[in-house]
Amino acid sequence: MARLDKLIQVMHEQRAEALQLIVGKPASLMQNGSVRHLTREPLNDAQIQGLVREIASGETVAQLGAGGPVAFAYRAPTGEIQVELKAGANGTVVLRPVGVPVPAPRAADTPASPAPPTAPAPAVSSMPDLAGARAAIEALFRRLVESGASDLHLRTSEPPMLRLHGELARQAQPALSGDQLETMLLSIMTAKEIGEFREGGDTDWAYEISGVSRFRCNAGRDRFGPMGVFRVIPNQIRTADEMGLSREVQNLCYLTKGLVVVTGPTGSGKSTTLAGLVDLINRTRSDHIITIEDPIEFVHPSKKCLVTQRQVGIHTRSFKHALRAALREDPDIILVGEMRDLETVSIAIETAETGHLVFGTLHTTTAASTIDRIIDQFPADRQSQVRVMLAESLRGVIAQTLCKKLGGGRVAAREVLLSIPAVSNLIREGKTFQIPSIMQTNRKAGMVTLNDALMELVDGKLVEPKEAYLKAVEKTGFAAALKAKRHDLSFLGEG
Repeated sequence: MARLDKLIQVMHEQRAEALQLIVGKPASLMQNGSVRHLTREPLNDAQIQGLVREIASGETVAQLGAGGPVAFAYRAPTGEIQVELKAGANGTVVLRPVGVPVPAPRAADTPASPAPPTAPAPAVSSMPDLAGARAAIEALFRRLVESGASDLHLRTSEPPMLRLHGELARQAQPALSGDQLETMLLSIMTAKEIGEFREGGDTDWAYEISGVSRFRCNAGRDRFGPMGVFRVIPNQIRTADEMGLSREVQNLCYLTKGLVVVTGPTGSGKSTTLAGLVDLINRTRSDHIITIEDPIEFVHPSKKCLVTQRQVGIHTRSFKHALRAALREDPDIILVGEMRDLETVSIAIETAETGHLVFGTLHTTTAASTIDRIIDQFPADRQSQVRVMLAESLRGVIAQTLCKKLGGGRVAAREVLLSIPAVSNLIREGKTFQIPSIMQTNRKAGMVTLNDALMELVDGKLVEPKEAYLKAVEKTGFAAALKAKRHDLSFLGEG
């Protein structure tokens, strides 16, 4: 719901001719030749612009900063209105119910009649302070970065919460009201996100504080009111070596064609790993990299490569549309932020087959299940053809999960599947259930199962056995491996 909707509702209930917003004056109703103030505080130009942007279409928003007159229609919950913006930064915004005649202009020197004292307008809270709200949420962002936490959670009727080392902690400050939180969210949104939030109930975007960090933002609503979740995107991209990516995984960056998929549950560090791989290519090759993301997270300045970063909803309509367009943009490497639908997956596979290196992400937990997920997205009559295409184009799958590290922090356990003839044959024949055994017998080629990756972290005293067990997918085999190495199994009731 747009903030102006409350004032528009009062205008309709009072059968007023217009709602007027003027810089330096409170919002007011025009009724029977008189003016009645609806808010206590005067409005500034930024507040008025922000209010109007919430109800304007994307096309209209582009005209707002031009300084000329603008007129458009808006369908509020209580009825359709006509909005008029007069020219000039200090001009007037007038909102009229559709069908109400425009009154004859009054002489410029005739003061407006004051409201009769016997009929006061209903009390309406003053317009929220967007600048103050932005300062408040940016202060929380700074605390998020300084604390080393990964996420900030804001909920109606709750104090802010930070996720530090995987666990949420409430902050020692007052709970946020719904109006307070909504104003904070709107203060850092563009007109596009405001429209999505108002119409669909949720939206995603990126926000940056210069010299601090970028943040991946999500706003939505639950049964208590508005909510927001914000993840830190570090300004410094960690290199592949700093992340501990194996030489075999790094070698995937030097391929000229094929599909490489990075998978894992939400919050497992997929974006960080992909950023490290793209950075490695950017530093060592002389090619054109195109990234298609929603939203843009890590920013890659062009180094040896030319880097083109496109955001879905701003620079292109959709992942599939941008991926098709990319083929005409002379790319060498394409990163697809999410292979979220059948057509995007299909184009990605075709692109990888036709001489491009494609990186993509899925939310699967193991390498074998990633292949099944890709194939299962297609209709049954196409699956045998897709198996053949995937067998030819797939070059690697990196499935990762984050574990709590002993002493604080988190560390990634990565399962690595690399394409060798035996793997290609199993994909082609629909025998993906045999892939884990191939991975076990080809460790020298750089393949790693998730259980082996977790065991390596336990043996290196980086992760507790219980934490590794909880992250394992094949728990029976992992428990047996822990027991064979005489690790503490007391959490399972065993000595």
